Amino acid sequence: MKMKKIIVTGMAFLAAMTVFAGCGSAGKEETNIAEEASTAGENENQEVSISSGESLTIPVSELTENAAFYPLNVDGTEMEVIAVKTSDGTIHTAFNTCQVCYDSGNGYYKQEGDKLVCQNCGTSFTMDQIGESAGGCNPWLILESDRTLADDEIQISYDFLKDSADIFANWKGVYQS
Repeated sequence: MKMKKIIVTGMAFLAAMTVFAGCGSAGKEETNIAEEASTAGENENQEVSISSGESLTIPVSELTENAAFYPLNVDGTEMEVIAVKTSDGTIHTAFNTCQVCYDSGNGYYKQEGDKLVCQNCGTSFTMDQIGESAGGCNPWLILESDRTLADDEIQISYDFLKDSADIFANWKGVYQS
């Protein structure tokens, strides 16, 4: 009789553990970086963590003539990428930090009307100018050679993001929505 109680109790315990273990993952798909990035533009201040071997993935379908801001964290460094599709359909990408003012911490951009305005020096740019000019008070470039466009998605690798993290060392920008 005692042995029967132990067996029944053990089976009940195993059944309960199976149910509880299944509840955490039943019907769930793994969240990938593309899904997190696609919601980043929809949820203010939602940060995506990018780890070695991953990429920031931006669905091209999200891009319009208004700047889309993609907050991310690479090994503890908060960063933000700007992406936009201009009136002629060209895709532009840049880091949300000014090539001159980045070290001040306030050299980040906010969209005001149809322009991006540096919050440190006040220089403004049209969407067509994002990622076009090196040097001077311009958003920090992410060139076509620094990203890939495949299957209607822009991918920016962890390695490139990690190599660029220094420009965000003093960044005081607030994540855009």
